[in-house]
Order: sequence, then C-alpha cells, then structure tokens
Amino acid sequence: MNICCLDLEGVLVPEIWIEFAEKTGLPELRLTTRDEPDYDKLMDYRLRILREHGLGLSQIQRVIADIRPLEGAKAFLDELRDLSQVVIISDTFEQFAKPLMKQLGMPVILCNTLHTAPDGTITGYSMRCPQTKLTTVRALQSAGCETIATGDSYNDLAMIRASKAGFLFRSTEKIRRENPDIPAYETYEELLRAFRSAL
Repeated sequence: MNICCLDLEGVLVPEIWIEFAEKTGLPELRLTTRDEPDYDKLMDYRLRILREHGLGLSQIQRVIADIRPLEGAKAFLDELRDLSQVVIISDTFEQFAKPLMKQLGMPVILCNTLHTAPDGTITGYSMRCPQTKLTTVRALQSAGCETIATGDSYNDLAMIRASKAGFLFRSTEKIRRENPDIPAYETYEELLRAFRSAL
C-alpha cells in the first residue's frame, strides 16, 4: 500500500507565518523552516517576537481566516487522492490548520499543538513526536506502507529521503542546490506526474 505524504505550508497553502508577518508589519516573523533548519530554535524565536509585541493566538487565527489554498492546490490534492491514500504531515499546529483543511476537503493532517494562556498568549507548544515527519513516515512503513513524500523546507528532507520516492516542491534555490539528488518541481502538473510515476 502506498501513502503519499505532503507538507502543508508552501506546498498546498501559503506560509502562515509569512502571511502573519505581512499583516502585522513584523518582517522578523517571515523566517520559516526554509531558512532555519532547527525547528525548536525557530519556534522559540517566533514566540519571543509575539510576546514582545503582545500578539497571541486570536490575532494569528484572524489572519488564517483570510488565507486561501495556493492556486491549483485543491485540484492537485483531489487528483492525488483519487490515485492513493494521502496524509499531510506538517509542523504547523492544530489551532492553525482546521480552517485550511476545510478548504482542502478535510484531508488527514498530522500536526502539533500550541499551549495558550486564558488570554490567548501562546505559552509554548508540543511536538506530536520527536522528528515528527521522519518518525511518521517510518511508522507508516512499519505498518506495511510505502511512502512517497514532498515538501519545500529543511524539515521535509528527512521524510523525503526516507521514502521510496520523494520530491522538492517550490523550494528555495539554496535547498535545491544542497540536495541536487532530490527531483525538484515548480508546478502541480509536474508534481502529479512524479507521484503517478512513483505509484
């Protein structure tokens, strides 16, 4: 059995933190896993910026309410789900993901959890498991599934490399240059063809 494993942000929807940075005028929040490989370091930095500016979960959720899937993402996902089982494996948070999943037809998503104070201040976060994406594809493989994976960031590389086939999608020039052995695509048509071939 094959399971296609997709990253969320940058692959199906815009980067939430970049959208929030644009709305708040805080360019320091534009930093993502495309820039910083250490997720804990990245999140500690983000939470510090939020605290410094008195921003919390409700402000982020208001921005997310206006985010729409990337053009062509829903059609790509629908076609892929006709071919195979699909799971989105993301380092985003369940408090961010729900409205986006509704727009994508409620695919399965495995993601993390934010901790908040009663006033909405984000006090911390819990990762679903260590090395969430790699651990998840290995667990699927241990259950007798073969995985095919795609993503755009440093935190996707382990699940891509651990899968029987894997692809970069709309990644940065730096990541593509550092990983020349991983096929890289820019359009959903190319990516769908790659999944079809791997399946």
